[in-house]
Amino acid sequence: MPSYDGQPLPGMQHKYRETALFFPSQGQTCHAYCTFCFRWPQFVGLEGKKFAMREGELLRGYLSEHHEISDILFTGGDPLIMKTKTLREYIEPLTKPDAGHNLRTVRIGSKAIAYWPHRFLYDDDAEDLLDLFREVTNAGMQLALMAHFNHPAELRTPVSLEAVRRIRETGAQIRTQTPLLNHINADSQLLADMWAEQTQAGCVPYYLFVARDTGAKRYFELPLVDCQEIFRQAYNKVSGVSRTVRGPSMSAGPGKVQVLGVSEFRGEKLIVLRFLQGRDPDWVGKPFFAKYSDTASWLDELEPAEGDEFFFEQRLRELLAEEGSPWSREETRIQLLDTAAAGGG
Repeated sequence: MPSYDGQPLPGMQHKYRETALFFPSQGQTCHAYCTFCFRWPQFVGLEGKKFAMREGELLRGYLSEHHEISDILFTGGDPLIMKTKTLREYIEPLTKPDAGHNLRTVRIGSKAIAYWPHRFLYDDDAEDLLDLFREVTNAGMQLALMAHFNHPAELRTPVSLEAVRRIRETGAQIRTQTPLLNHINADSQLLADMWAEQTQAGCVPYYLFVARDTGAKRYFELPLVDCQEIFRQAYNKVSGVSRTVRGPSMSAGPGKVQVLGVSEFRGEKLIVLRFLQGRDPDWVGKPFFAKYSDTASWLDELEPAEGDEFFFEQRLRELLAEEGSPWSREETRIQLLDTAAAGGG
């Protein structure tokens, strides 16, 4: 857990060097509650598992001491459930010339375009929200709305398309992401249509995630090799301008791990993976191999192709120990599934 001036910051995560996550306490609800959501502790009474922080001043203090952070992601819940006046209290001070940080990008994770596009058009503070976006971009920073979509139908309504248009007029960029969900969008043509239509509307397809371990996991989950094949087929059906999307990606304890495909070495089938983000930046981009499995649906269900551990596990234990958590090897395997520790990338 990050700390500032000797005070723990339970509403922040700083898992990756360049990116910090901030969970404003007023943004811990959503426009809708998705059955597959991995942030379920935010919405129920398990206080020990929640991430939330009320003080924007502590956020600014932390950023002023950590100039390696270029991106701040406001997440939740859904930050856009807040009134603009409240959201402004967190974001506006970051746009000031004397703010003392090294931020280049302000990100906001939200499903509002899909579930409540009126937030940008007809809510009583919609214009103020768009003005806040303009203030960020006019200050020379990028405002990236990380828009959650699960199906192409969510962007086919006139009101959603108009919301996209109005957001883009402020200079903000919309990047889209979705989990791959059995029974919902596990179809290559559906994904290709969704990415192509998002691109046509001016959005940037960004991530396709592997569904995380929630109470409904068995209904939504797919084997990793199936996820990769669906992604590969969908990727082949879109033009280069839509091939900005990365996936299928697992946001696991060590970092964001992409399933690159299945290969064969000396007659043995292997699953090829790489880090898109990592607790140790040196892991990023390095391919590694797991024994083939047609049932594994998460990183901790894979076995290293050689040896007892993946290349990063010893370093992961060291990093966790530095954070005050002396993990054993067995506990580190559990940490691979600790999606609550996953951060934006």
